[in-house]
Amino acid sequence: MTKAVFYHAGCPVCVDAEQVVLRYLDKSKVNTEIVHLGNDRNRIEEAKKAGIQSVPALVIDGNVYHINYGASLEDVKKG
Repeated sequence: MTKAVFYHAGCPVCVDAEQVVLRYLDKSKVNTEIVHLGNDRNRIEEAKKAGIQSVPALVIDGNVYHINYGASLEDVKKG
């Protein structure tokens, strides 16, 4: 099964994107983990190493998909 990680910071753009991603990814093919970087600040470096530059973003099989520009990782760090 493919693993996907959806990173976001809890802003309205992020929450909307999360709902869309969860609705459209096939749960029988993709195991999706949701990471709220505002709450899980210890995972910001993990997101950065994965190639995340802004959130919301989705990582599938090591490929980063920046969905919409909600906040940079630097802004989330300051948060």
